[in-house]
Amino acid sequence: MNGLRVSNLRKSYGTHLAVDGLSFQVDQGEIFGLIGPNGAGKSTTMLIIIGLLRADAGKVEFDGRPFDPNNADMRSWLGIAPQELAIYPELTAAQNLRFFGKLNGLSGAKLKDRVDYVLALTGLTPNADHTPSTFSGGMSRRLNFGIALLNEPRFVILDEPTVGIDPQSRSNLLDGVRDLSRQGVGVLYASHYMEEVEAICHRVAIIDRGRLLRQGTLDELQDRTRIDLCVRVPALPLELAGRLAEIAEVRREPDGGQSILVHESLETQRAGQSGRLRAVLETLEQARIPLRGISTQEASLETLFLRLTGRTLRD
Repeated sequence: MNGLRVSNLRKSYGTHLAVDGLSFQVDQGEIFGLIGPNGAGKSTTMLIIIGLLRADAGKVEFDGRPFDPNNADMRSWLGIAPQELAIYPELTAAQNLRFFGKLNGLSGAKLKDRVDYVLALTGLTPNADHTPSTFSGGMSRRLNFGIALLNEPRFVILDEPTVGIDPQSRSNLLDGVRDLSRQGVGVLYASHYMEEVEAICHRVAIIDRGRLLRQGTLDELQDRTRIDLCVRVPALPLELAGRLAEIAEVRREPDGGQSILVHESLETQRAGQSGRLRAVLETLEQARIPLRGISTQEASLETLFLRLTGRTLRD
């Protein structure tokens, strides 16, 4: 199937390896999620794909052909909505669209049709003659998204497209992404919002420190054959929390207590042979730590993400 293929990308900034052998493919009509902590290499990867940054090694291909950013036809295949808004605040919404449309080679009736289409798609027709300086954050994001669609691209790259926007604008934008998929457009979607990725993406890649940790469909990633058991307890002594962390995941809760997350297979649970849970409960009993409760947690993308990348805050 035709698509975007990224193969063994590597990129360093001095001694810092930002992208380390990254490979994935986005098929036409597919929404492919790219998630990772701050500094994981997402933005660097996207800059390489669109030709604004040169990789040290590896290649980017469209339909089996190496991508050449100097080739006007190839550039027209791509639509890009960067995380930093790429709009002119002193121009009206319609003027912004006409300006970027002309940069993409549109003119005359075709330009007018595309501008009208994008204004309608993003819900900005009533505000076509208003400047972004008067817009809400959500309206500006929708305009930023719409600019990426002017040239009827075959692939769209969206970098954190819904950051800081209202629920209505988020819903409008996500509906727009789904429409692109139905039209056969491939979408590379980078986001920190796990619920969005779960809602719209067909496949997801989790990356960290420039490396691919896991990729697949949501069912493949979340591993429906496993279950998470959550043991809630009061705040634990540091030494005890350290021992428990060797067999389970220990979290601090907002109420000051802690939870111990035990990952088990459903087969083990059904057979009543949960060795990890038994070890956790025995350790707590020996330390005379009272239980606040035990519950199951449905497998989620966020749980897997934190398990793979850790919970340490990053700037």
